[in-house]
Amino acid sequence: MTDAAMIRAQPQVLRALGWMVVALASFTSVAIAGREAARGATVLEMMFYRCLISLAVVLIVVQLGPGLKAMRTTRLPLHLVRGSVHFIAQYAWLSALTMIPLAQLFALEFTAPIWVALLAPLLLGENLTKLRLAAAALGFIGTIIVAQPGTMAIGPGVGLALVSSVGFALSMLATKTLTKGESPLRILFYMFVVQAVMCTLLLIGGIRLPDAVTMLWIGVIALAGLSAHYSLVRAFALADAILVAPMDFLRLPLVAVVGVLIYAEPLDPIVLFGGLVVIAGNVLNLWGERRARAS
Repeated sequence: MTDAAMIRAQPQVLRALGWMVVALASFTSVAIAGREAARGATVLEMMFYRCLISLAVVLIVVQLGPGLKAMRTTRLPLHLVRGSVHFIAQYAWLSALTMIPLAQLFALEFTAPIWVALLAPLLLGENLTKLRLAAAALGFIGTIIVAQPGTMAIGPGVGLALVSSVGFALSMLATKTLTKGESPLRILFYMFVVQAVMCTLLLIGGIRLPDAVTMLWIGVIALAGLSAHYSLVRAFALADAILVAPMDFLRLPLVAVVGVLIYAEPLDPIVLFGGLVVIAGNVLNLWGERRARAS
């Protein structure tokens, strides 16, 4: 890149970093709100009301923008698969949220891009390069460190966190396929429709209205979740992933501090070290993808 090009790119990079700050605050808010909402609602209830709130917001945006006709699709089966897989991943993540320390949950969640690197060759026919294998190996080592097998730390919470990371990876792959012809707004629309229907079916005969405080926290989950993903999209649209993604990894130390200050969770250096190993695998994978595009 020439000096002139670098100067022109600086404002975009700064805006991307600004959006990442919003994303970091939003993801942290989702974690706190999820913990608090769990005091007065089940995971399914949280997901049901979160979907309704999110769907209402998306519908307002649709009506103010392209209109409902623009939501027509010829790829409904893939939307159904993506929505269902994301539903399972979200359920597992929210369940794990109340079982294990926040730092451990987020460290395991960061294995999702590693799973993408491994599953993309099988599901999308992409090349399984040596760098992807090396990144996956680092991610696996980091996961073992974070999970701490052989100690009391291993349990259902860790298993659910790993299920969520694999589910999020499959959702990412489905999203990657859908974006070839589908708008982000349409993808969000069908995701919330599918998940709202699934929650309704699972809660038939048992849907109750949580108390006002719990509903407030569920509202935070919905709005902060939308804000987080919108901010990530804006950031990645403004700057190269190799610049943006490392800032996303600041979620790990940030949420670790939140866990210590708000929930008196122990600051486990082993978990943080394992998280750094997972992050190193992600950065290696990003660098390899960038080098492959440049060649």
